[in-house]
Amino acid sequence: MSTYHCLLARLSLFTILPLLLQITIGDCPAAERPDDRAGERSEMVTRQLAKRGIEDEAVLRAMRSVPRHRFVPEALQSMAYADQPLPIGHDQTISQPYIVALMSEVLKVRPGQRVLEIGTGSGYQAAVLAEMGVVVYSIEIIPDLGKQAEEVLDSMGYKQVHVRIGDGYRGWPEMAPFDGIIVTCSPSRIPKPLTDQLAEGGRLVIPIGNLFYQKLVRLTKKEGHIIEERIEDVRFVPMVDGAGKKY
Repeated sequence: MSTYHCLLARLSLFTILPLLLQITIGDCPAAERPDDRAGERSEMVTRQLAKRGIEDEAVLRAMRSVPRHRFVPEALQSMAYADQPLPIGHDQTISQPYIVALMSEVLKVRPGQRVLEIGTGSGYQAAVLAEMGVVVYSIEIIPDLGKQAEEVLDSMGYKQVHVRIGDGYRGWPEMAPFDGIIVTCSPSRIPKPLTDQLAEGGRLVIPIGNLFYQKLVRLTKKEGHIIEERIEDVRFVPMVDGAGKKY
């Protein structure tokens, strides 16, 4: 074959292959496509979590497994594993990966335990907890966000996550008590309904404060009393009621 014809053959091959790949991958549902971002998650866990002191192997394994890019708007998926929160619409955000890992670690839950989450948001925090073997009851006050999160979680097979639209301040009393409660929005005071729904020995992880200053705390119920530990300074969206009034 002449050099000219060899060149044409190579050009044809390089032209056709991308088209074949596009047809093959583009026609597959997202859930069935090969996971090409496992490397990014592994790097995220190493650089953003382990180096900052996250040690719980169950948390690290879950953060390495859950595809965070599935929980952010398509236009922002290229930034899904960056060390920052991202907007998800309705003036809400998906938390920075480190904060998700930190809250999951200090909650100290075990497989089979039951956790109440206040503020479903994108559904990512619930997915991380579910990956740790926890049964999650999650409440979202914004209907569109709650429905979208539920659809994503269902499509990924997280059947042990139960999503409800409602006022998180009041908790989920008919499913109480909970081994753990995690709150992903900040009230100005600790909601008494949540401490009431905490099981003996259970832990509540919650940011408390105003728009300018918040502290992440862990509350542990021991013999009916609440013991408070400060974790670190944080910044979350405020907790609001159905009318948008801040708690």
